[in-house]
Parts: sequence; C-alpha cells; structure tokens
Amino acid sequence: MTSTSGGRCPHCGWPDGAEPFQVVSGHSTAAGRTVWTRCGCGSLQVRVEDGRGMRVVSRSRPPEPQSSWASR
Repeated sequence: MTSTSGGRCPHCGWPDGAEPFQVVSGHSTAAGRTVWTRCGCGSLQVRVEDGRGMRVVSRSRPPEPQSSWASR
C-alpha cells in the first residue's frame, strides 16, 4: 500500500472526503476510529478519524481487470 498525505486519490483523482466510496470495515480505537473504505476506482483505503478529522493514511492500487476463462 502507498502512504498518502494528499487530498485526492492518485489513481482516479477523486477527492478523499467525497463520495463515492464503500465502507468495508470500521473499528474503534483509543484515539478515534479506523475505517477501511474502497474508492470509486476500486482502491482500498485506510482512513483514520480522530480529533484532527478524517484522513487517508494508506491506500492500494485499484485492482487489475480480471479476464474470464471464456474470453481466452
């Protein structure tokens, strides 16, 4: 995963604070909350929500397109 400090997805340019994203999982922590989300492009993101707000602290690349066996 790539650590990020910017406000946009480096793969599709979508703003980190905007929709669309899918919440995959969320967990309370001593400092706030950790939320795993999926960007509109498919990139998996780790978001931290605490007293400083929400920020994406890590993200993956979007998944590679899958080819089906029928198309081979």
